[in-house]
Amino acid sequence: MPLPRAVVPLVPLRAAGGWRRIDLLSDLHLSPDMPATLARFRAHLAATSADAVFLLGDIFEAWIGDDARWQAGTFEQFALDLLREVSSRKPLFFMHGNRDFALGEAMAADAGMRLLGDPTRLEAFGRSWLLSHGDQLCLGDVGYLKARAVVRRADVLAALRAMPLFARRALARHLRAKSRMHQSDPSTWADVDDDAARAWLRASGCDTLIHGHTHRPAVHDLGNGLTRAVLSDWDYDHGGPGGGRGDVFVLDADGLRRIAPMTSAIEVTLAS
Repeated sequence: MPLPRAVVPLVPLRAAGGWRRIDLLSDLHLSPDMPATLARFRAHLAATSADAVFLLGDIFEAWIGDDARWQAGTFEQFALDLLREVSSRKPLFFMHGNRDFALGEAMAADAGMRLLGDPTRLEAFGRSWLLSHGDQLCLGDVGYLKARAVVRRADVLAALRAMPLFARRALARHLRAKSRMHQSDPSTWADVDDDAARAWLRASGCDTLIHGHTHRPAVHDLGNGLTRAVLSDWDYDHGGPGGGRGDVFVLDADGLRRIAPMTSAIEVTLAS
């Protein structure tokens, strides 16, 4: 498999010397329709002792454009205020997912976030970790990868951003409905290709790939000391075991572990 140009070479992102803990989250799919999930996210950010937070894509169910953040009373304005509050206390990093790829430099700057390339090589606690949203490695989802290449072109993004906000909101609702129909058919699901993951890890000089996107939380042994660690999506609005689902990867001097999103100073470690 030819490697995406972004993988080689990667300029490493080095953790600050004083950092003792990093939190990594993905696939929250935040929207006005997910108030309980949003509340759990805010609670975790308030309770965590992490020195930095990395958001690895699909944090928003849809991002219709940075200009929406100036519309009074909108979800986008609320999101800006929330992220500003977090970044005022600790470094905040954001990687685009397939739902929020339109989030731009203007929003990131106003929110105090640093945008990350996909993938990013993170050097922390004596090791190198490869961070990705994960969608580029789902090689079986051929239709999505073709569409991804088109919508992320600069001219297409410019055309989308030139549409009136009401039209972009309508388009986002339409695309979300199509996505829900697609996800309801398990036969259409594509997982990360392990050979591609191994190639990325070898090319980047890392031994562990951390990603989301697939909504299939697990830790996969890829052989020869290589690992693929997958974050869960979040949903605390539609019940399920324990009242919802979601997780956070904690990275520190002891390695990588999976915890439940915190609601207090008490941390609950989850099985991988």
